[in-house]
Amino acid sequence: MQPNEIIGWMGSILFAICALPQVIHTFKTKKTDDLNELFLWLWFWGEVFTLCYIFIDDLASKNYHIPLYFNYVFNLILLFYLIYAKYTYNSKPTTLSLIRKKLSSF
Repeated sequence: MQPNEIIGWMGSILFAICALPQVIHTFKTKKTDDLNELFLWLWFWGEVFTLCYIFIDDLASKNYHIPLYFNYVFNLILLFYLIYAKYTYNSKPTTLSLIRKKLSSF
């Protein structure tokens, strides 16, 4: 493994585990009131679009950035849990629940 690959893996692992403390805290406390719904969705779609960009570019160049795939896929898994928890454990109404409520009143 080349030195730049080692650095790439180290960076990807560190970025990938950034959300882990929040996931552990949310799992233990079942509280998500302080998680901003818009932040979670922007983060999620940012991860999805960036992963797609990297993957498409890698297919075209035949140069695969496996550490980046690890980072983005791991983050998406953690984000799936945080978004699920936001809609399951949240004591405050979320934007999505408010929209549903408005639509059901028609």
